[in-house]
Amino acid sequence: MIVKLVRNGVGMRSISRIMNIAVSTVIRKVRQIAERIKKPAVMLGENVVEIDELRTFVGAKIKPCWIAYVLCSDTRQIIDFSVGGRTKQMLGKVVNTAILAGVKCIKTDGLILYKYLIPSDLHISNAYKINYIERYNLNLRTHLKRLQRRTICFSRSKVLLESCLKIYFWGERIDVSTVRGVK
Repeated sequence: MIVKLVRNGVGMRSISRIMNIAVSTVIRKVRQIAERIKKPAVMLGENVVEIDELRTFVGAKIKPCWIAYVLCSDTRQIIDFSVGGRTKQMLGKVVNTAILAGVKCIKTDGLILYKYLIPSDLHISNAYKINYIERYNLNLRTHLKRLQRRTICFSRSKVLLESCLKIYFWGERIDVSTVRGVK
């Protein structure tokens, strides 16, 4: 039940009210569920992936945080994501995942950091070539209230944001019966 509610953008306090359990219990269960979720195996030799980032807030509205992720253009699956500042190290994590997977092409927007991280023979930098990931950004903002641009909702901690993203991206793969005490 918690997985379904998180995937549909219901906040921790709302889940608490719906299930009639404490907020701290909901947060603990969300973290337990997220720990059991493993990243999907990367298919070697994927043809094309898209990388993009979107901004949100963690802790307070004055503390911006970025979510960068890799989307396979063929399967529309999220391969990897990273949460943090918009830095070379954070973006490098998702770029390295794509490069190690042996992709033939990496499409990004015009962010200058990608130029230094992605080999030029793999890189296509054009805002019109990343339609699938931009659409996914809109879906994320629609489905997860904490990612909407103009809202009073935001994540209180980076760990909880990462947990909710894991559940959203890969939650259908989890066997919920393996998490004890989760309804």
